[in-house]
Amino acid sequence: MRDVQSERDGRRISIDRVGVSNVSYPVVVLDQKENIQHTVAAVSMSVSLPHEYRGTHMSRFIEVLHEFQGRLTISSMEHIAEHLRKVLDAECAEIVFSFPYFIARNAPVTGMSSFTRYDVSFLATKGDQFDLVTVVTVPVQTLCPCSREISEAGAHNQRASVEISVRMKGLVWIEELVEIAEKNASAPVYTLLKREDEKFVTEQAYNNPRFVEDVLRDVAVDLEAEDRVVWYRIRVVSNESIHNHDAFASLERDKEGSEKERVRG
Repeated sequence: MRDVQSERDGRRISIDRVGVSNVSYPVVVLDQKENIQHTVAAVSMSVSLPHEYRGTHMSRFIEVLHEFQGRLTISSMEHIAEHLRKVLDAECAEIVFSFPYFIARNAPVTGMSSFTRYDVSFLATKGDQFDLVTVVTVPVQTLCPCSREISEAGAHNQRASVEISVRMKGLVWIEELVEIAEKNASAPVYTLLKREDEKFVTEQAYNNPRFVEDVLRDVAVDLEAEDRVVWYRIRVVSNESIHNHDAFASLERDKEGSEKERVRG
């Protein structure tokens, strides 16, 4: 049959990325306590396309994904990206797996168990070298220090999120990044709380007021001390309860290169 995608193109415009996105696929990821966890990922796969080719072979992306059978580790991510690059004869391949990850949590007083969801992404790029960024987004609670200081009763508090992105030279568990985020917030959030637990969490947050800047800086301190992390980016967003806007802080550090700090919107 005629291979239309491989026909020559005379416009001489290379394409940075071409591929498939929003592919739902079952995957298996490493779980620190249970060994493995089954979940469903939204997958994006792309390659660079030289100017002489009219198009890429979209079906081959899914073929590579299926060959892999959905097991996500640092080594498998590199293998998939390299295999995709070779199959499609590309200089560079990029794969993104985004998926919900669940950790069983016990309520702080009653000990009742429930699952908390965390959003995780693996972003892999393979060209001359392999690059992998792991992103974990953790829901937390923040309580405003200023509000507590100036109010005669109470202080405004709200749900916030801590997004931690890392490059690593040794395995850092998802659970470890979750712990770093939660311990540096005013309080963690839970799926199941009884009245005794609600009282504990409310008072915990009140006794631990935190600006987004506080949360970010303490997360950074912990990541700086972690030898397995060679680069990190942190973004803390507070969904303000008494303001019609969010508050945020962000920071990026390359621990093996030049020191740099950037605040981004």
